[in-house]
Amino acid sequence: MTMTAPTILIVPGLRDAVASHWQTLLAARLTRVRMVPPMGREDLDCAARTEAIEREARSVEGPLVVVAHSGGVVMLAHWARRTRRQVRGALLATPPDFERPMPQGYPSVEALRSGGWLPVPSGPLPFPSIVAASRNDPLASFERAAQMAQDWGSRLVDLGAVGHLNPASGYGDWPDAQAFIDELAAA
Repeated sequence: MTMTAPTILIVPGLRDAVASHWQTLLAARLTRVRMVPPMGREDLDCAARTEAIEREARSVEGPLVVVAHSGGVVMLAHWARRTRRQVRGALLATPPDFERPMPQGYPSVEALRSGGWLPVPSGPLPFPSIVAASRNDPLASFERAAQMAQDWGSRLVDLGAVGHLNPASGYGDWPDAQAFIDELAAA
């Protein structure tokens, strides 16, 4: 029996489109891919963002693997509580700790609370998942990322000192993402 290759659904974080971001570069290489439109840092309506995930997920026929980064990980955790869409697995890269103040340029805890992001969901996700965490992420301690992985029933992967795994941390392409996607696709 041949297994159908999944479509990869990319969920960006609180940013606009960035050509040099690893998710953008990954999307350019894949043949079966959809991306939730980036919504930036201004519109913090979590319900609107989870609805955007739902729209994209429902537009895909067949198996689905989700690849979320940063705020997209928290968005996905909220979405997972309400969707009925089957998901083969999810790669959750460098989840932020929205429950503590973040660096300047990021939303405040109050703005996130007002937007419906808090509390961050803590129950097990209804599909296999991998949390890829950094040892020196300015948006979440490794210990907090490990706690989120445990809460969600995710396998934790220690990426070492990769900052926030974004262009500001010196990362464009992230070739290791493909191995994680392949693992989840085979689940």
